[in-house]
Amino acid sequence: MIGDIDRNYTNQGFRVIGADEAGRGPLCGPVVTAAVSLFCEIPGINDSKKLSEKKRRELVPRIIENSLWAVYSVPPNVIDEMNILHASLFGMGRCVSRIIEKIEENPFVMIDGNKKTGLFENEIALVKGDAKSMNIAAASILAKVYRDRIMDKWDKIYPEYRLASHKGYPTAEHYEILKRIGPCEIYRKSFRLKKEEKAEQLDLF
Repeated sequence: MIGDIDRNYTNQGFRVIGADEAGRGPLCGPVVTAAVSLFCEIPGINDSKKLSEKKRRELVPRIIENSLWAVYSVPPNVIDEMNILHASLFGMGRCVSRIIEKIEENPFVMIDGNKKTGLFENEIALVKGDAKSMNIAAASILAKVYRDRIMDKWDKIYPEYRLASHKGYPTAEHYEILKRIGPCEIYRKSFRLKKEEKAEQLDLF
């Protein structure tokens, strides 16, 4: 049941902090990381991918009002410099550090995925953590909603890319747009922007 692992460490005297990211897979835009330490359990929190956009947006103010939280956006050029894994871990580490600065209790850090940041004494990597930990799930919601808002704003600046529709992910529509007009400055140059389509390939960098 989601939240059991949080309660386990809380009962041991730790202040649990969960961290997650949104945007590892897209061809463009930032990877957005978040960390959350909830004051209480919030009904309805789950892995952001299992929630509708409307439900995620409804949960955001409840999470913010009932937690210590931090969000950090890693831009495409930094992703290109660090690679997407290290950029994600860097961002999550920044978020967790901001929360730790505000607490007095002994922190216990849970990072979604199979890699730790290596920055904290009590830290674990939790595969599918956003389906197991309420704090990680809350962080996944904040990260997803914040990133979607960024992409919606960029959609107004670059309407020809239809970013509000696909949020930068490698959909068939997105590849077709790239094939027609090519990438702009918000694209990740370290990602291979290509897709096999019969004998034809799209390779834009």
